[in-house]
Amino acid sequence: MLEAGAMLLFCAVLFASVALGWSIIPALFVGVLLFMGYGLVRRCSLRAMASRAAGSVRSAGTVVVTFVLIGVLTSLWRASGTIAFIVAHSTAVIHAATVIPLSFLLCSAMSVLVGSSFASAATMGTICMSLGLSMQATPVMLGGAILAGVYVGDRCSPVSTSALLVKQLTHTNLFSTIACMLRTGAVPFVLSCVVYVAAAVAEWLCASGGSGFGAARAAVSTNTSSITDIGGLFSSAFDLHWLTLVPALLVIVLALLRVDVRLLMLASIAASVAICVGVQHMEWAELLRLLIFGYHAQNPQVAALLDGGGILSMLTVMATVCISSAYAGIFAETRMLARLQQVIEMLGHRIGACGATMITATCAAALACNQTLTIMLTHQLCGGLYGDDESERAAQAIDLEDSAVVIAPLIPWSIAGAVPLATINAPTLSLAAATFLYLLPLCRMAVSAVRHRRAITTNI
Repeated sequence: MLEAGAMLLFCAVLFASVALGWSIIPALFVGVLLFMGYGLVRRCSLRAMASRAAGSVRSAGTVVVTFVLIGVLTSLWRASGTIAFIVAHSTAVIHAATVIPLSFLLCSAMSVLVGSSFASAATMGTICMSLGLSMQATPVMLGGAILAGVYVGDRCSPVSTSALLVKQLTHTNLFSTIACMLRTGAVPFVLSCVVYVAAAVAEWLCASGGSGFGAARAAVSTNTSSITDIGGLFSSAFDLHWLTLVPALLVIVLALLRVDVRLLMLASIAASVAICVGVQHMEWAELLRLLIFGYHAQNPQVAALLDGGGILSMLTVMATVCISSAYAGIFAETRMLARLQQVIEMLGHRIGACGATMITATCAAALACNQTLTIMLTHQLCGGLYGDDESERAAQAIDLEDSAVVIAPLIPWSIAGAVPLATINAPTLSLAAATFLYLLPLCRMAVSAVRHRRAITTNI
């Protein structure tokens, strides 16, 4: 009962922080005090708990360094005009009859490049939402398509913080895991495209009122000025030379060659710096400032779409990872989660490791209110379901990617979904239209259930 009391009190503090719009970092520090207090009541040594917590934080050092590189990279991509080039040229393909599926595809592509759901929502997502609404698209379906799209890359991009965190926790090869993610995500991705195409056709038929393509052409023409304005807006702030695309191309090419992710990012950073100085004519002092504080445009309209990035933007994520890593050490020393882990292992024997991980991730996401803590809690709670050899660690990595990473944004009170929806000004009901986010775990659970039943039948 003492374990449940400490956990419920911690969850109450987290819920209060999210509800009041406060940073969750103080709430996470309260969790450290609560869990150490539990350990003291159970007569665990304070020194031993602190030592285990510090060891867990040190083990997270590699991923923290990578997060710093991501902050620098996203800031430079904004300043060099890379994101502006991609957005300005992508929006030209959006039309009234296809705005919903194209919003999903464009946001997916942007999130694969930048590796961040929040950044993708603030750039491509915001523009797709604005264009879609002007084309009379349903806000719920449009918001769902955008939310699903921004998490496609958040899950499987080589520069995604969640993918790098899973790699660090499971000690697996990032590119091997990405290859597995592409396989397990293929069917849900295609099904999502089918759903969004069907929604677009249904909306087009309703909007045309029987007038067919004539109404669609009229809707497109009314929005041509909006698309032109976006291109003109970015052209006024950047030199949209084709060279601005080089940093993004480097990420794609080096990822395909399976170059170490830190070297990959360093190469893209170097190219971005050269473009900032050579193409955008940026001063070195300004360049150094934006590496730390992020990009800030002088034009308010450009700022609303592109401001962000920088090392300071990653502090919350880095602090969350470090504090959550400390939890792992405290839990291991106090054995606070031992009973719950036993229950999860029993569940795993009945429905398989994948199914048990999915259920655990759903509960963890509901309690943690954010993606990072959901991933770390699910990893620790489900550790007993997997062995320590390479294949078992790889299996846990893909199960985490297909559960905790995509389930967290489906929780209405989690910042993982609430922040992107608020950024694009979409209704909360859009969660129901984010098909990829729930088709992926459902497909995985279905396949896992069939395999588990076959394994049981074979053993009998």
